[in-house]
Amino acid sequence: MTIGGLRVLLSCGEASGDLYAAALIRALRTREPHLHVTAFGGPRVAAEGATIVGTYEGLTVTGLTEALFVLRQSLAMLNRIEAAAREQKPDVFVAIDFPDFNFRLLPRMRKLGIPIVYYISPQLWAWRPKRIQTIQRYVDKMLVIFPFERELYERADVPVEFVGHPLIELVGARTSREDFLRSAGLDPARPVVALLPGSRPNEIRHVLPTLLAAVPKITAAVPGVQFLLARAPGLHDELFAAASQVRSVVSQSDDVLAACDVAIVASGTATVQTALHDTPMVIVYRVSSLTYAIARRLVGVSTFGMVNLVAGKSIVKELIQHELTAESVAAETVALLTSPTRADAMRRDLLDVKAKLGGAGATARAAEAVLGVARSGQRKID
Repeated sequence: MTIGGLRVLLSCGEASGDLYAAALIRALRTREPHLHVTAFGGPRVAAEGATIVGTYEGLTVTGLTEALFVLRQSLAMLNRIEAAAREQKPDVFVAIDFPDFNFRLLPRMRKLGIPIVYYISPQLWAWRPKRIQTIQRYVDKMLVIFPFERELYERADVPVEFVGHPLIELVGARTSREDFLRSAGLDPARPVVALLPGSRPNEIRHVLPTLLAAVPKITAAVPGVQFLLARAPGLHDELFAAASQVRSVVSQSDDVLAACDVAIVASGTATVQTALHDTPMVIVYRVSSLTYAIARRLVGVSTFGMVNLVAGKSIVKELIQHELTAESVAAETVALLTSPTRADAMRRDLLDVKAKLGGAGATARAAEAVLGVARSGQRKID
């Protein structure tokens, strides 16, 4: 295999996967300038010059029942990616998170004899733990971003490397708090609450109305408070039509989190991002009633928020499903805004979470591992 002639096929879904994938492509090209990348991804991956097989727009949903509505579209995309793999014969396939989709690609890549790296582990420790059998069978190298995940895969005899969390080197405000808030039409001298309702259309529909209903309740308790809605990229305006009473920005979540006093955050990657900004937060989430009823039987942990899982204890209040009400959101947000002692205690706990996520260089370590698999041609043998 000639240096510089490596070919990578990559698959990611949602805004967070797109962010990690784009960073990984940059790190790979630093080491292999002539690398060719073909990808199923989003706008950030496309901006890195990857040949795009398809995008995840319309495929990103949360919940078991919600996934049924995009099944036909998902199957068509899976076939398209497989066809690209058959034609281009990549040296390695990199799956990034998005397990309900990527797990269906694993046997297809295996059948084509393509080595497989899985970057960003599915939450096997939280629910559906038997999925590790699929990883055991198909994945040549697992790259995990949380320290407790390494032991899980070592016990299952899956080749694994803890690379650390890529967000550590990716987060950061682009301007000062004062300049950013003024540009958003807000007063830097007044308190700011950030609203981060998620990156998937269906979770926004479930969560955002409740957050907006909490706004007047928070305002009544904390006069002068301001609100700033952080919109993920690639989402249609109609999802936010009811949010006209609050200021909003697109693709500026780091600036929002760095500038706010408290964040109300949908459970997921954004909670880690918030922790890396040392920002006190409230975690919220809701799915359809049927999905929740099914998930309750499958979930193996007592907490949902990633920051609480990493901390090993409950440091952030979680308002999930029926507990997510305008009153509960307002009460917890007001408590953090009006009690410096409580907010400072959470900041100290968030610093401990940050320390557990590994130092800078996670993406570089991931790139080295991907190239190691690609160059060796290692693969599982039936």
